[in-house]
Amino acid sequence: MTDSQPSALVTGATSGIGRATAMQLVSAGWTVFAAGRRKENLESLSSDCAEGPGSLIPVVTDVTDDASISELFATVQEKGGIDTILNIAGGAMGAESVADAQISDWQWMIETNVMGSLRIIQTFLPMLRDHGAGTILNLTSTAGTVAYEGGGGYNAAKFGQHALTGALRLEEAEHNIRVVEVLPGLVKTEEFALNRMRGDASKAENVYAGVSKPLTAEDVAEVCAYAVNLPHHINLDQIVMRPVKQAAQHKLIRDTE
Repeated sequence: MTDSQPSALVTGATSGIGRATAMQLVSAGWTVFAAGRRKENLESLSSDCAEGPGSLIPVVTDVTDDASISELFATVQEKGGIDTILNIAGGAMGAESVADAQISDWQWMIETNVMGSLRIIQTFLPMLRDHGAGTILNLTSTAGTVAYEGGGGYNAAKFGQHALTGALRLEEAEHNIRVVEVLPGLVKTEEFALNRMRGDASKAENVYAGVSKPLTAEDVAEVCAYAVNLPHHINLDQIVMRPVKQAAQHKLIRDTE
């Protein structure tokens, strides 16, 4: 790892925003450790990034499993370390009210969004401190600042991750670690809404119905890459990004046919 070859860990790299972010950074000359659960998706990503100018190192990882993260750390350390973490792994499950929610859905969301980020941060923070100019970017959501009906579990998880990020920024400034939070609104990816709606494609499509230009994974990845490519003394504390048609969390313009 050198100043001319920055090196990052990107979690959630098997699909959506994580995959697009890994590709953005490789195209900008970074060494990227791409962490995700699905080996075949990582292999596809590695193939797509083969032309560089940076390089991609795929590592099968489950951010909810301590042993898996220990193996990830060993690989990263063996191959030169990192100066940047991008916690992209996360997701939503279910759209029921608080009264009707499944406890297991809330547990999964908190484990993946909050505890997954915490595990990665605690594991790699000494490495970033030793580097002397580290960066941690957490991808949260506008759902982490404004609650909405049917979003209680996802709100709880993203509010938690949002709070974690704010505390971390205060605690790590003395170690010259910048902490960035990117908070997207409506983003259309292949899997997010489909997973949330438990594979019901019709319900998933209704999330975006009438919205001609929601954000894309590439849009969010571009912002993430921009934030970590800035000179290190510049910290973009919080970046809220939405499609123009989403003026606020509660105001989404749907075009009529």
